[in-house]
Amino acid sequence: MKKMIAVITTIFALSGCSLFSSLTSNTIISPNNSFVLGNNEHGSFKVKLKNVSANDLEVYEAPIDGGKHSGQTVKPGETVTVSVDRNTALVINNSNKDTASVDLKVTGDVGLSMGYKNQ
Repeated sequence: MKKMIAVITTIFALSGCSLFSSLTSNTIISPNNSFVLGNNEHGSFKVKLKNVSANDLEVYEAPIDGGKHSGQTVKPGETVTVSVDRNTALVINNSNKDTASVDLKVTGDVGLSMGYKNQ
C-alpha cells in the first residue's frame, strides 16, 4: 500500500511539473526594435505567436553561435507556430514606425532569456 501511494504521489508530482513548462505573454515591441526570446543556452521550445498589431512583423530563428534562418512574415491577426531548436533564439522584428504587440504561448524549455534589441 505504501508503495502504491508513493507511485501515485510521484505521478501527480511529475504531471504537476508539466503544468509549469509553459508561459503566456502579451509582449510589446517598440518601433524599429526586436524582441529576442532564448538568446542563451537552453533546450528546444515551441512558440505560438499571434500578431495583434496593425503591421506585418518578421520572425526568424538565430542560433546563439551566429546566423539566422527560417524567416517568415506574420500579418496582422495571423497566428503562427514556430518550433525552435536548442541554443537558438526566436527574434520578432518590428521594423515599423508604430508599436507592435504579440500574444505568445511558449512550451518546452522555458528557461529562456528575454530582451530587446535595437535595429
